[in-house]
This record gives sequence, structure tokens and C-alpha cells, in this order.
Amino acid sequence: MGSSKTGTSEGTERQARYIDAYARMLLIRAFETAIHRLFLRGEVHGTTHLYAGQEASAVGVCLALEPDDYVAGTYRGHGHALAKGTSPVALAAEMLGRATGVCGGRAGSMNVIDLEHGLIGCFGIVGGSIGAALGAALSAKRQGRVAVAFFGDGATNQGYFHECLNMAAVEALPAIFVCENNLYGEFTPMSAVTAGGDIPARASAYDIPAQSVDGNDLWAVEAAAREAVDRARSGGGPTLIESRTYRHYGHSKSDPGAYRADGELESWLERDPLRLARERLLAEGVSEEILATVEATVEEEIGAAVDEALAAPYPDPGLEQASEFRG
Repeated sequence: MGSSKTGTSEGTERQARYIDAYARMLLIRAFETAIHRLFLRGEVHGTTHLYAGQEASAVGVCLALEPDDYVAGTYRGHGHALAKGTSPVALAAEMLGRATGVCGGRAGSMNVIDLEHGLIGCFGIVGGSIGAALGAALSAKRQGRVAVAFFGDGATNQGYFHECLNMAAVEALPAIFVCENNLYGEFTPMSAVTAGGDIPARASAYDIPAQSVDGNDLWAVEAAAREAVDRARSGGGPTLIESRTYRHYGHSKSDPGAYRADGELESWLERDPLRLARERLLAEGVSEEILATVEATVEEEIGAAVDEALAAPYPDPGLEQASEFRG
């Protein structure tokens, strides 16, 4: 009886974890939809690079992390920030340039930092996240932590990628390099500019374990990330993970995505990570009512976050430190 109860308890706890992960993915999608609308209304200035379609990648990796582990994101970093635990209220306020933003309204869309949740930065420079995570890994090695770099397929053709993988291997750093391969570097197909076309194979030059996973499958991403995290924490050094996924929007707000082949987007929408996660949860016994409640709760949370952010004041131009805005 004792074993049966333990098994039931573990199964319930596991199911709750994945319901929470599904909610986090929904939160990212709802946030990006809200930001897209605010941009069209002229409330968000500059540009935006939306993460919609790639939610399982960030959430799956972060499921394997501890709260004090480090993450470096890309200019498509809203998803990375929310997956690591950044408040949607503070992130929305940041997108709107308000004083209550996570960086005091001064970072905007591409340069978010949230040290409280281990987000050491989102980087507008292609491959910048790789160098930042490498530096964090030097510190993490002495602290029992790990450092994760998220980056796109285009970054694997940058010097950052090769230099940092080499150093991570030489120093056996607890670094996890996650290439979110969404098939395009801005408007250019990855296949047209990446010799060989096999990103995980590039890690073999540095004797770094690597694998490619279905980046739209939450469970597959988490399994790969957990293996990499366990290896890093035990002193086994870095890992490269290629998360094969797809962005639903163009590269940025100014990109309508007209270069995509007819039917390409539609075929990927059939494998929307939210849809896949929902179907699996239903198949594993989670009720329609529970999922509907989660979905409604997330929509309300994002609506409230946007309302609160819109009502927040703009920062005082006379203040120089973002911390003063939050004080």
C-alpha cells in the first residue's frame, strides 16, 4: 500500500509540474500576442522580436534548471525571461517604457536583464548570449550552478560560437548551449548559409556531447536539458542542444515573412507546441475542465498585467539608475 500511495503521489506531482509548464507556455504566447497588439497601437516603440511558436524550447530547458542557475537570452528574449520566472507585469511595463519595468523602463524589448531570476541578459548582438553564458559558467563552476545560452541557428556561424565552445570544453565549464533552430536567420534560410547543415555535428570538433531534439515537444526538450544539466553539475562539462522549432511571426515587426514557402507556416502550426502539450496532457488524464481553467486564468493574468503596466508612470529622465525607479 505504501508503494502504491507513493507512486500515486509522484504521478500527481509530475502531472502538476507539466500543467504548470503548459501554463507557462500559455503565458508566453498570451504575452507576445498582447505585445503585438500594443505595438500596432503605437504603445511599444522601437521593434519587437516575438517568441510565439518556440515556447516549448525555453520552458522545457528551464524545467531542468534551479532558480539560481543562469540564463542568457537573445533579442527574442521575452520567452526566455518569462520561462525563467520574470514577472509578466514587470516585463510588460519594460516593453512600455514604464518606471515599474524590470529594468526601470530603460532596456526595451531586446536588452532585458533580471538578475533576481538568473537572467543575466537578453542580447541584441547575434551570438552575444553565448559569450555572456560562458562568463557566467566560469562563476557557476565554483558555485555548483549551471549557465545556459539560448541562441539562433545564425549564431552558429559566428566566431562567438566556436571560441566559446572551445573554451567551455577546455575548462570543463557547466555551460549548456541551446541553439533554437527556427530555420531562418532573419530572412535567410539556414540551409542556404550553414555549410554541412548539421549544427550538433559542429560540437564534435570540441569533443562536446550534442543532440538535436524536437523543439516543439516540451517533454523532449526537458529530457535533453535535464541530461545536460546533470552532466554539467557533476563536472562533465558543456553540452550543445539543437532545439528544432519555428517562429510563427516574421523575424521582427517589420518582417511579414513573405519569403516563406506556401504552406510552410500552416504545416508548422499543425505542430504548435501549445497544441502538442495540450493533447498530451489530455491523453495522460488531465481533464478538459482543468485545462480550460488554466487557459482562462492565464488570459486574465496577462490582461491584468497589461492594464497595470499601462497605468504605471514613465521614468524620471533625471534619474540615472534603474534601481531608483524600482525603489
